Amino acid sequence: MIMAKVVVGKTSDVQEGKMVHITAGGKEIVITKLDGNYYAMDNICTHAGAELHEGELNNSELTCPWHGAKWDIKTGSLISFPQKLKPLQSHKVLIENDTLYVEM
Repeated sequence: MIMAKVVVGKTSDVQEGKMVHITAGGKEIVITKLDGNYYAMDNICTHAGAELHEGELNNSELTCPWHGAKWDIKTGSLISFPQKLKPLQSHKVLIENDTLYVEM
């Protein structure tokens, strides 16, 4: 499978502990910076379709704004929810000069 590199923006666009929402390759992605490292995963909750960037980020735990599903923004794994939900796709973030890219 060939990965496409999609420009996200400048490294300065993503602040420590904050979330940035982009649409890349027709997919909704949420990106954050934690402890100096960048992470990206799908932005749409697999439970009811909420946009996760509207939720709360506490360390690497992203809480869905609609029904409280908790996701690990570093891996896309579900941390906790009463139902078993399909994991979200995690995306590798690349940095070249001061430009951020996400592999899709």
